[in-house]
Amino acid sequence: MAISEAGGARPRPWRAYLVLCAVAFAALIAVALSGQAALPVAAAGAAVIAALAVYLALPRRAGAAEDASSEPVREGANLSAQARDIFEHVDDPLLILDAAGRVIFANRASKSVIGGEAEGKRISGVLRTPEVLEAVERIIAGGEAENIAFTVLVPLRRHYEAYIARTSGPLIVIRVRDLTAMRRAEELRADFVANASHELRTPLAAVTGFIDTLRGHAKDDAQARERFLEIMSIEAGRMRRLIEDLLSLTRIELNEHNPPAGEVDVVAIVHDVAAALESLAEPYGSRVVMAPHEPLRVTGERDELCQVFQNLIHNAIKYGRSGGEVRVRFGRAAPSKREGAGQVFVTVADNGEGIPREAIPRLTERFYRVDVKRSRERGGTGLGLAIVKHILNRHEGRLQIESTPGEGSTFTVFLPAAPTAAPSESHS
Repeated sequence: MAISEAGGARPRPWRAYLVLCAVAFAALIAVALSGQAALPVAAAGAAVIAALAVYLALPRRAGAAEDASSEPVREGANLSAQARDIFEHVDDPLLILDAAGRVIFANRASKSVIGGEAEGKRISGVLRTPEVLEAVERIIAGGEAENIAFTVLVPLRRHYEAYIARTSGPLIVIRVRDLTAMRRAEELRADFVANASHELRTPLAAVTGFIDTLRGHAKDDAQARERFLEIMSIEAGRMRRLIEDLLSLTRIELNEHNPPAGEVDVVAIVHDVAAALESLAEPYGSRVVMAPHEPLRVTGERDELCQVFQNLIHNAIKYGRSGGEVRVRFGRAAPSKREGAGQVFVTVADNGEGIPREAIPRLTERFYRVDVKRSRERGGTGLGLAIVKHILNRHEGRLQIESTPGEGSTFTVFLPAAPTAAPSESHS
């Protein structure tokens, strides 16, 4: 049976045609060279041409055909331009391999996993993950589709999941999902639960212990009873503040993706907050000094911005030097095309002991404290600056922290200016 042209071999009628052409051509040479001396030359030429025609007419060797069909370039060429365009728009990294494990297609998203150009290379040369390579070998050998989780440690630690399957082509498809954000959220959630449990366990244990003491040998000791009740009241207040901060942080995070649309005067907000904190500053002998400034309107929600400046000013009072000043200053940052109307800033500066440089990036983490003992003694929950960060994220603002050990710290809040606000001064 003859093999069709699509299969790569010539049909049988063409073989006979080639043989006849060769014989005719040999005869022509013999006629042209009519001399007796030329007959051997004509005969030799005709024989060579006939042999060549027969060789070309014979079917190709099966092995050679298989070698040609296994070239990765040929299989890659079978992906139409439309298919390639569709695969390029897939958000997840996508690789397509031939039956030999060579990459015949890699979309743009895959560059984050495999780096540079991958097409034409073996998968082992572009992805050095043993779990994935072993799964590819199993799939090539006829195995079922698999989901493989793996981690890349450099340049940053990232977590992935690869789905590897064989098509009817047969081609191997590898789709990779980045699970880093999900894993990070799980780790943060576990840390959060552990830290919250620890923070609640300490005051709860203290209250339980004092209750047992008052029920036992100290039940008739009026002096001990008053002292224990005072400590229990302090610990109960600490638990209450912690629960309130946890609820507040949860509420802010749930609404963090919805930016506020109202306009408020940030100068008036900070004045109200400072007035409310005067009684808390008296035990420390501190006072809040505010630089005069005309109203500055920002896009924001009043209650949440009150919470921001309550935390910052209260922290400055608690951790500044006794008898010192908390200085508050207002201004406007230079506008830019990206920021539209520009940004308003509020700085809260203290003259405390300052913050070590290595601790500054972690200050907005939940439950992080530079000095745990001092923070607990002064009623801190370790959540204040985390709340500030999430509120500013919702307001499309930011927090800048500067500190010099021994001289104090400065916290600067940047907020988007309301569109109707007019420029005033620049932040230096």
